[in-house]
Amino acid sequence: MAAAATTSFSTLAPTASSSAASASLKLAPQTLGFNVGFLSSKTSSKSLKARSNGSSGSALGARMVSAPAITKPPTLLDFETSVFNKEKINLAGYDEYIVRGGRDLFHLLPDAFKGIKQIGVIGWGSQGPAQAQNLRDSLVEAKSDIVVKIGLRKGSSSFNEARGAGFSEENGTLGDIYETISGSDLVLLLISDSAQADNYEKIFSHMKPNSILGLSHGFLLGHLQSAGLDFPKNISVVAVCPKGMGPSVRRLYVQGKEINGAGINASFAVHQDVDGRATDVALAWSVALGSPFTFATTLEQEYKSDIFGERGILLGAVHGIVESLFRRYTEGGMSEDLAYKNTVECITGNISKTISTQGMKAVYESLTEEGKKEFLTAYSASYYPCMDILYECYEDVASGSEIRSVVLAGRRFYEKEGLPAFPMGKIDQTRMWKVGERVRASRPAGDLGPLYPFTAGVYVALMMAQIEVLRKKGHSYSEIINESLIESVDSLNPFMHARGVSFMVDNCSTTARLGSRKWAPRFDYILTQQALVAVDNGSPLNQDLISNFFEDPVHEAVKVCAELRPTIDISVPVDADFVRPELRQASN
Repeated sequence: MAAAATTSFSTLAPTASSSAASASLKLAPQTLGFNVGFLSSKTSSKSLKARSNGSSGSALGARMVSAPAITKPPTLLDFETSVFNKEKINLAGYDEYIVRGGRDLFHLLPDAFKGIKQIGVIGWGSQGPAQAQNLRDSLVEAKSDIVVKIGLRKGSSSFNEARGAGFSEENGTLGDIYETISGSDLVLLLISDSAQADNYEKIFSHMKPNSILGLSHGFLLGHLQSAGLDFPKNISVVAVCPKGMGPSVRRLYVQGKEINGAGINASFAVHQDVDGRATDVALAWSVALGSPFTFATTLEQEYKSDIFGERGILLGAVHGIVESLFRRYTEGGMSEDLAYKNTVECITGNISKTISTQGMKAVYESLTEEGKKEFLTAYSASYYPCMDILYECYEDVASGSEIRSVVLAGRRFYEKEGLPAFPMGKIDQTRMWKVGERVRASRPAGDLGPLYPFTAGVYVALMMAQIEVLRKKGHSYSEIINESLIESVDSLNPFMHARGVSFMVDNCSTTARLGSRKWAPRFDYILTQQALVAVDNGSPLNQDLISNFFEDPVHEAVKVCAELRPTIDISVPVDADFVRPELRQASN
């Protein structure tokens, strides 16, 4: 099986908005309206009437299209740093702030990490191995004596994995989880979300006063909020959230040793700052991970967009789309191998590469005239069905329902209340995924697959619908573009192209795996029951919807992001082992 090297944007990270900005993250003044609704104001009552009579697929679609411009502008976060240079960029008319990374900044790490003698990396799952190794290597290059120590639960089978990566009990870089927490000035809590929810009280009790808790996901805040709680007031709380899974974070860091600035971008947040160090520490953490760019966000906005994104275009929705389209294509007489190429290979290869390097409109523009018609037909029919599920998903995340679902699912992985354990099983044994194994085994090296117009139309409709949901909810453009586009085409899709969508559903983070299994069937169902039926019935195109696609300001914002991306694409070697340690051991 040949590996594919797809990725370019490798990382733009979010800047988000939230009502809870910390003292060191100052809200930038915002006076402009957010004039990026679905429709231009030129929409006539006649065209609206026509759509309500069926041309958009539903009266609801017509009302949504004719909705007024967004009235909730994104709250842009500014921040102050005494160590790094802050830069301003403009995305679709909105100023946002970033810190540019690179290996040439490693010499600043000792100053930014001032007062920190030990960084405890807790957990060895998706992010732990990558972040621990990147931090260690960067600090060595910076000639810093800060110790990076791995903390694992007693008896964990991951001890051997950590030893294999160069951490050991003998040199004080590997030990028990709570011993490590107690001895660390910066604690990076990288255990699973459900484990954080079950063990946070004990973790907090072992932290030093005035130490810093570091998170790479805002899930724990969401869990605490649902219980009316918050973090202890005697510690600082920051987040650095790489915009890619752990293997991507390590892979691009290693590739980037010869190319300054290559890596996975990250967002950062300061939720609580007890002594004024939090912002510089968070930025140093991000720079040490190899992030080419770091954007400001808040923990609340981060977890909303991230959990939502995993269930949407990053994983769950793609899983549902390819199942639906593969079934449609084969039932229409297409061979199984070709149907797989025109669904999975098309999305994870050609479409992703095109969006990564040229943007969404380039996918349409690269098609033949006949292909463009197919694209628009699929786009028009799929946009609102996709948005229907995405809207519901976002509301479930924002309300805490999805977080509670993940916590409860994690508890079902073990025997409880006399009932048996129900850990997640594999999904890669059905016909479609077995066909995928055959297709990848015979795929020429570097083959990105076909560009099938109908699949492209459905996928881009999904991407634009997710962009609009986040925009309506007040997220900033950097967060919107990252969670709906860059993380997808530059981190996850290259791995799925090399190994298949089912591989990612079986091997990514617990929260993402749970989300995909829960929401993928919803996307499959609604596309099959509504979008594809509308196509078969010859429903007229929603011309306003299509016009808005071409005129949307997000395309200009994407161009800015493209100019910021590193010059190196991620590579996924044939022999690379990206299975999470605990999953690999469980399957042996």
